[in-house]
Amino acid sequence: MRSVTERREAFREMHRAGCFLLPNPWDAGTAKYLAAQGFRALATTSSGAAYARGLPDGGMDLAATLAHCTEIVGATGLPVNADFLHGFGADAEGVRASVAQCLETGVAALSVEDATGEANRPLFPLEEAVARMAAARRACDAAPGRPLLVGRAECFLTGHPDPLAEALRRIAAYAEAGAEVLYVPGITTPEQITAVVRAASPLPVNLLVHRPLGLTMEQIAALGVRRISLGGALSGVAWGAVARAVEEMKAGRFDALGTRMPGGELDRLFGG
Repeated sequence: MRSVTERREAFREMHRAGCFLLPNPWDAGTAKYLAAQGFRALATTSSGAAYARGLPDGGMDLAATLAHCTEIVGATGLPVNADFLHGFGADAEGVRASVAQCLETGVAALSVEDATGEANRPLFPLEEAVARMAAARRACDAAPGRPLLVGRAECFLTGHPDPLAEALRRIAAYAEAGAEVLYVPGITTPEQITAVVRAASPLPVNLLVHRPLGLTMEQIAALGVRRISLGGALSGVAWGAVARAVEEMKAGRFDALGTRMPGGELDRLFGG
């Protein structure tokens, strides 16, 4: 299995050109399955991991998040990008300390977002968000293997009145603070994607595709996106399949069980 430094170097190299898909497992089993399908890197999903534990998105504390990162990193030899929410710190120094702990799990990269989780102030003020990003940068600089820092502007997901303009302003500031990949979850149109890619240039952009956008991977790549992640979408697909099967069973039918993956196939995957 590759060392932490080797994984971090490999992941950084993946961002230099082209466009790749970065799927999001939510436990060791899904991580191993995705690795077996030939993906070159994985990302955690805060929502998928929380739902698997009977919690809402954002319901996992720092200790649970660190344990989950350790689980996903240990499941395969692939680089892992951690969804680290807002950094688990009350202030910039707290973010630095928490990011340092996350990097000790062996993740190749992590994202820090600017959503507070508070209804009365959905986003950190820009100055505070920049200070938190800079603190995360310091933690990354102190870790071996040059882990990547992803800066997330959550304007589209928090109901900002002018989400694109504010997101463009914020990602520019996060780049100045040391983010090396920029991410605006919630953009969906070619025009929005192009605006973010142009504003981020020359830094790479991550696009969230958690529902059909009417765009193929080839078309997304042509817009200049460097990587595509799925967030909690695969977890949601799994929950949707469970819900449909349960509804059938409540109605006295079992046809949906015919779509299950055979246990023997899973045994071969996990026993190999």
